[in-house]
Amino acid sequence: MDQTIESTGCCELIKPELWQEKEVVWDNKMFVKDHITSIFHIPLNFSGKVVKNMKLIKEAGAEMASLSGTFLTKVFEGPYQNAGKWATEMKEYVKSKGKELQKIYFFYTACPKCAKAYGKNYVVLLAQVK
Repeated sequence: MDQTIESTGCCELIKPELWQEKEVVWDNKMFVKDHITSIFHIPLNFSGKVVKNMKLIKEAGAEMASLSGTFLTKVFEGPYQNAGKWATEMKEYVKSKGKELQKIYFFYTACPKCAKAYGKNYVVLLAQVK
């Protein structure tokens, strides 16, 4: 039986295969920039930040940042407390590709409420490489 997952109307569920083990090149790719308070990689104020930033985006006054460079991606699923393990695995993945790691970015694809509703907590790690 094919089961369709109902949208929450907040965060859309990503298709992990579109992000799994890809190499992407961005030239001034625009993102909303904000900072999340976390303890042991577990975001504490994520839901509130999503709501705030969505409002700013709609009002077209969001704090934007651009990223340029080459990035290797890898999708992880599970609780935020695994972020340290994911970072270690990402570093190993970059090394296996013969690349030099510059920085790792965490793309939290859904707020905690949506992750719970979907039953999946996908996090995409983007490793900026040389």
